[in-house]
Amino acid sequence: MSDTRASASNEVDAATKVAAVTLGFWIVKILATTLGETGGDALSMQLGLGYLASSLLLLALFAVAAVVQIATRRFNPVAYWACVVATTTVGTTTSDYLDRTVGLGYPLSSAILFGGVIVMLLVWRRVTGRIAVDPVTTRADEGFYWATILVSNTLGTALGDFTADDLGLGFGGGAVLFAALIGLVAALRKMTRLAATMLFWAAYVLTRPLGATLGDVLTKPVAKGGLNLDRIESSLVIGVAMVIGVWLMRRRSTR
Repeated sequence: MSDTRASASNEVDAATKVAAVTLGFWIVKILATTLGETGGDALSMQLGLGYLASSLLLLALFAVAAVVQIATRRFNPVAYWACVVATTTVGTTTSDYLDRTVGLGYPLSSAILFGGVIVMLLVWRRVTGRIAVDPVTTRADEGFYWATILVSNTLGTALGDFTADDLGLGFGGGAVLFAALIGLVAALRKMTRLAATMLFWAAYVLTRPLGATLGDVLTKPVAKGGLNLDRIESSLVIGVAMVIGVWLMRRRSTR
């Protein structure tokens, strides 16, 4: 009986379409969100495409990445993390468009997007009967998974800007705040019986403003609390670090 259960477990693990939630996962996720901030700003600001044009272009790239990801039969790290990066970059430019061009402002857009994440999770639960995190094995779960990630990453950008600008914490202070909140979620996961799915999405949302504020620390002018590094060069360096992280996780999982 135990052999049968082990075999069934292995089959589920092999069929999952998403990365296993490990410490390495969170490290690479934070790198991806930081890359999303520097990359999105490079496209909209440094290259001068503007928020709307950048959002439409990146949304098209996300659609392509999502189609490739969903078409794969099992977890593919390149397809998966390309899809994550696509959501973070489009989240950056879309949030900036809503906040600055449309004029919603950080508090209102954060509230709207937070409501969007909650609604997405409730609909997911209603349609499929559960909210899958790891493993994700069905097309329905995968569709909801990526839609929720897209909205949550857009929310995270707005939250990062809200804490840095409206609350006056600055980019460094915002990064410290969100890192502390992620640590709190990790502690709750270890020390309480709160639903693991709820804590996963809480941490997932929080990694986005952490990455956004870290990205701004790297690229914003010194007068605004940044290091004034080139956005394109920063994106390339972060991208290389992310590739190394994914490779190390893949290598570890195949041992």
